[in-house]
Amino acid sequence: MDLKELNYYYNKFKFGEDYFHELMKRKVHNILLVSTFYDAYIFEQDGRLSEQIYGEYMQLNLSTAPRITSVPTGAQALDLLETGQFDLIITMMRIGDITPFKLSKRVKAKFPDLPILLLINISNDVGMIDKESEEMKYLDNVFSWNGDSKIFLAMIKYVEDKWNVKNDTEIGNVRVIILVEDSIHFYSMFHPILYSEILKQTQRLISEELNDINKRSRMRGRPKVLLCHTYEEAISLYEQYEDHVIAVISDIRFYYQGKIHPKAGLKLIRHIKKHNADCPILLQSSEIENEEDAVKLGVGFLYKKSKTLLHDLHNFIINNLGFGDFVFRDKNGNEVDRANLLKTFGKKLKSVPEESLVYHHRRNHFSAWLVAHGEFNFAKRVKNIKIEDFKNVSQFRKTLIRIFEEVKKVGTQGKIIHFEKNSLDIDAGIIRLAEGSFGGKGRGIAFLNSLFVAMDLESKYDNVNVKIPRTFIVGTSEYDKFIESNRLNSSQLSNKTDQQIKEKFITCELSKELNKILSDFTKRIKYPIAIRSSGLLEDSQSQPFAGIYETYMLPNNNKNSKIRLVQIQNAIKLVFASVFLEKARKYLESINYTLEEEKMAVIIQECVGEEVDGYYYPSISGVGQSYNFYPPADMKHSDGIAALAVGLGRVVVDGESVMRFCPKYPRIDLMKPADMVANTQKYFYAVDFSYKEQDIITNEDSFIKKIDISNDYLEKHFKQLTSVWDYQNNRFLEGNIASGPRVLTFRNLLYYNKIPLAEILRDLLEIGEVSFGVPVEIEFAVEFKKGRNKHHAEFNLLQVRPLSVNRENIKVKLDTLNRNELLMLTSKGMGNGVFKNIKDIVYIDPDKFDNTQTMQIVDEISQINNHLQRVQREFILIGPGRWGTRDRFLGIPVRWEQINKARIIVEASLKNFSVEASQGSHFFHNLVAMNACYFTVSHTSDIDFIDWDWLKLQPSKQKGKYVFHVILEHPIVVKTDGKTGYATVSKS
Repeated sequence: MDLKELNYYYNKFKFGEDYFHELMKRKVHNILLVSTFYDAYIFEQDGRLSEQIYGEYMQLNLSTAPRITSVPTGAQALDLLETGQFDLIITMMRIGDITPFKLSKRVKAKFPDLPILLLINISNDVGMIDKESEEMKYLDNVFSWNGDSKIFLAMIKYVEDKWNVKNDTEIGNVRVIILVEDSIHFYSMFHPILYSEILKQTQRLISEELNDINKRSRMRGRPKVLLCHTYEEAISLYEQYEDHVIAVISDIRFYYQGKIHPKAGLKLIRHIKKHNADCPILLQSSEIENEEDAVKLGVGFLYKKSKTLLHDLHNFIINNLGFGDFVFRDKNGNEVDRANLLKTFGKKLKSVPEESLVYHHRRNHFSAWLVAHGEFNFAKRVKNIKIEDFKNVSQFRKTLIRIFEEVKKVGTQGKIIHFEKNSLDIDAGIIRLAEGSFGGKGRGIAFLNSLFVAMDLESKYDNVNVKIPRTFIVGTSEYDKFIESNRLNSSQLSNKTDQQIKEKFITCELSKELNKILSDFTKRIKYPIAIRSSGLLEDSQSQPFAGIYETYMLPNNNKNSKIRLVQIQNAIKLVFASVFLEKARKYLESINYTLEEEKMAVIIQECVGEEVDGYYYPSISGVGQSYNFYPPADMKHSDGIAALAVGLGRVVVDGESVMRFCPKYPRIDLMKPADMVANTQKYFYAVDFSYKEQDIITNEDSFIKKIDISNDYLEKHFKQLTSVWDYQNNRFLEGNIASGPRVLTFRNLLYYNKIPLAEILRDLLEIGEVSFGVPVEIEFAVEFKKGRNKHHAEFNLLQVRPLSVNRENIKVKLDTLNRNELLMLTSKGMGNGVFKNIKDIVYIDPDKFDNTQTMQIVDEISQINNHLQRVQREFILIGPGRWGTRDRFLGIPVRWEQINKARIIVEASLKNFSVEASQGSHFFHNLVAMNACYFTVSHTSDIDFIDWDWLKLQPSKQKGKYVFHVILEHPIVVKTDGKTGYATVSKS
């Protein structure tokens, strides 16, 4: 995927977010009202003009209400137009010596595009208006005021709709209502009613939305009302906006071919019916005999002289345009149930009588209601369904329910949703539990969540659903409140131990608002969850903070919701506390940040997996990187690397024994078969469902169980991920029939593509790298689905972070090197640059190394590191096995803060102790971000070497049983070629 293709998808989802900016682009901001002082006073005091307009705008959260400037005469209006800018002129009849007709002619001569509306407030004036006269052609329209100031809002919207309808229907698929009426009195009455109902419906839809973007779309995407007075105008508007018309309301007697025609409305409706037989239509007339014609045409009829005229118009809008509640009725029209919101509508569909479903579907009520809710594509699908195509109404009901579930899902996909109780039922989207920034990790998840929806990754792979788990985010504002309200500060906590800090934070209180939300959350959410950190500085391109902050996995399975609430509250507090723990403080100091600059958001994320024998874990967890720091000779850095394990991902990110492969070449083994057997995963991690105590023990392992991978697990639970090891022929055998010892190889996925895992990783890593502009790392979990699922598996992206790759152009040429001058040479150097000021070397004597005593080795190294930190000197650290692993038998299980002054770290393999090089662990990435170099020296390589003899001859400043500290007289020079992986350490 190239930048151009990704840009297409980015713009696609940005259009989904931002297209509302393109709607209603032209608005009325300044109105010039030309009226007598008395009329202006009546409008303002009796009609509360400004208050009405302001109130309507505020109710819909629209932009600033128009400003009204009043002048009493046409002459003053002309003077004001010389200096002021106005978007609309509303003029009364009596405005001094210059009549409104002369005023409009003079204004149009200078401002031809400035709309001018005449407002008459004396009924006798209506008879003076001849719309066909020469003097009327400079006025855009005439309205009548009957004392209701809503006419002003209707006039403003009349102008704005004319301006914006073409753009808004094309850009935003906005709907249109056509009102055909030539009577000033009646259209001045109907127009405000239509707008009033439209605005009520818009408010109703806004209240349903959980997402700010959708709310703004609803505000600007309301239906337009297009007013016209002649047959020709109506035909022109209908044909131009045919695909967007949701209703036509028409008089019967009006102008046709320049003359009043008594049946013009019937001609119009017959024409429309030919093109759209299902369009809701209302005919209205002062002649009751016209009702018979309306009935023959199958349309509604409104008698203008009826005492219930306005009520009847209201009922037509509600019943035919899908506005208001959906009232379920039986075949006789009696109410049986009702739904006021889209989300309750889907529930009602499951229980209403079958005859009600048939009654409404055959009258297109379902599709009309969807149209009124802005769901045009779904409305079309419902409209095209025929009950006769189903075996029975029950099957039809299931189809309707499925469609409405899709409506609900599409409305939240890729969106940031504000919390409310009903939002907890969604399967997609990210729910905001508290305001503020999402933090680095949260931003990455939110971005990819939107992009995935735009790219439709859910349907790209035949048998795998690519998704992001249900995610809830507590923004950084809660962290600020927590720190402030509990009077916590870094100076107060700096002298406390990690345990004391955690205990202190547990006793503090979260905000009342968040506690209320979490209480609702625990009553509805009962699946296992991960409480993750998302600091402002976390997962940035310059410092990933990988593994620095804490994550708490909770089974969330206690029957008592109050106990689960306390567990979640405590986990959030402990994530907040992790900012102040020793390893975080030292990390922040080393990258020149202060504690005050960091703020913490919290991610609550659904755990991927299923329960097996009291333990909850995913089928597969893994890490993928778009940049391989240690590629084999036949691969490139850009081919990437991935690591797989069964169970929770801790075994991967902690640098333990897992399966590694290249996503670009998944069928090429990176190790020999015998080495794969020796380095296979020995145990896995799971959430322990049996642990149900109320309080969290203050460490990340409170609910985590480490489980040995026995033959029973390999045969029963992980069999599809294993191969049989044929030790006699030094090969793997596939299939369930083969017998012998089983080894986790994941060949069903990598060799035989049971699910396209390698392809998915290639795609996501490429998307991530192009999106972030730098190489990336992703963490993921895969769960295989049982039964008749559309997808055989779900691929869940848990997080994404940038990788720090130094692009400085440093070259190390082997043919120019003098090996006698070098302490070390490696072909697998990670990092890039030249370092010339290091004199300290800390190393583990290979002759004394004992992998059963690595905890003592950690203590010796930590003491030396603390000393060098006090004197502010960096050092080279050399030792066998993996640095930072949690498996103390694979290497040295140091924590980052115990070696944070090491600038160069060397993994050295020995004849009797050789493990696969580290890559993909949190420990590893923080070293990369610190611009520390990480070298792997293999004793079997023809290139790599360490001059142990020379090193042992150097006098030791400090020494323990296993670890030695050497200070050289002169600084050594370290060179690392990031492109080739070659690195050297000189002896002086």
